[in-house]
Amino acid sequence: MVLIVLITCCVAVFGNATLDGASQVTLLIASAVSVLIGHFSKRLKWENLEQEITDKIASCTPAIIILLLIGAIGGTLMVSGIVPTMIYYGMQIIRPEVFLVSSSLLCALVSLMIGSSWTTVATIGLALMGIGKAHGFDDGWIAGSIITGAYFGDKLSPLSDTTVLASSVSGTPLFTHIRYMLFTTVPTFCISITIFLIAGFTMDVSGHGNVVEFMEGLQQTFVISPWLLLVPVLTGVMIARRWPSMVVLFLAIFLAVIVALLVQPQLVHQISGEEGQGLLAQYKGMMQVCYASTDIETGNAVLNELVHTGGMSGMMPTIWLIICAQTFGGALTATGQLRDLMGLILRFAKGTASLVASTVGTAIFCNIATADQYLSIMLSSSMFKDTYRQKGYEARLLSRSCEDGATVTSVLIPWNTCGLTQSTVLGVATLTYLPYCFFNYLSPLMSIFIASIGWKIRRHVEA
Repeated sequence: MVLIVLITCCVAVFGNATLDGASQVTLLIASAVSVLIGHFSKRLKWENLEQEITDKIASCTPAIIILLLIGAIGGTLMVSGIVPTMIYYGMQIIRPEVFLVSSSLLCALVSLMIGSSWTTVATIGLALMGIGKAHGFDDGWIAGSIITGAYFGDKLSPLSDTTVLASSVSGTPLFTHIRYMLFTTVPTFCISITIFLIAGFTMDVSGHGNVVEFMEGLQQTFVISPWLLLVPVLTGVMIARRWPSMVVLFLAIFLAVIVALLVQPQLVHQISGEEGQGLLAQYKGMMQVCYASTDIETGNAVLNELVHTGGMSGMMPTIWLIICAQTFGGALTATGQLRDLMGLILRFAKGTASLVASTVGTAIFCNIATADQYLSIMLSSSMFKDTYRQKGYEARLLSRSCEDGATVTSVLIPWNTCGLTQSTVLGVATLTYLPYCFFNYLSPLMSIFIASIGWKIRRHVEA
């Protein structure tokens, strides 16, 4: 209650700037309240509480490193001219009327092949943001279409870590889990892209002039060449071969740095601020591209904002918020308050629809309370596993319900690792794109609806 009340106040007072610091302070206050309750009501030792919080923060270390690499790759892909090239050609190929639906379908295809919504958004998502802005679409609509496609593919891909996790913790074979998710995921995605298709044809988008200005500005500022697209192609090959995410991102940064030095040396020199154009200036410029905020003058104010990058330093508010969110999750887990709350929910799980609704609701609550989709999947699955078995439901119903509630809604929570990452990468506040992520908030509702009509739900009674 403390968290909900304070977050509400923060949003009312700070608006989109809530994540700049107010949310972090709120999470720490809520953590302190949780610790006090645990200490005085359950006589828990501080050492145990501290260890749980430390373990929780340590568990998100890989995500923090990936965030830093994403910050660096955003800068290097932009300054090297790779993203500008994708934007330049994309504006010529994709018509404004079908941009939103094309954006969702393209992100869905890429995410399905590579199994990562984060990588999809951080690469092709950036280019699509530029194309959409050039056509005159609002940031929320663009980000919503990108996230819709990215999370659809992530959810159904056998390469996705959340898909593998949901199937494994519930004891469901991977492809059985994926096939069963089709009954809720495909209808929801079809509804979402239909909305984007209708919006594209009915929306008054007067961005033709912006497209011409953007293309001219890109040509004057960057060297545009189809050869630059070799870097994202090679990155895709590494992902397809299932190389570790950190390795792929690091190598992609390295390739983009080489391209920037060879193809865009004037930009690197401009960023360095040095008078000479020697190796020192090039070294300084590329280091700044990786870790610092960079501004490139294109002659167009809107385009300047688009090609602006934050580097690794731009990810620091996100990392700060993740640490505070994990502190809160650790406090709830250590004091047993999360388990106690879930026990109350289980009392209402009677029939099929109520059981699925309880599972989905628990997964969403865990996304809010623990700020981590992996923990949400594991907690909701472990808490309901015995109940599903005792009531005679198949394990695949549990695995699907967990993913319908946890995976897709994580990006809608401003302080969740997914919500933080995507809003930072796309430069669009979570609350701005949330209304347009139709797939993400319709999926839990579709899961409950399918359960209520009993479609493809089998039940057996143990002897």
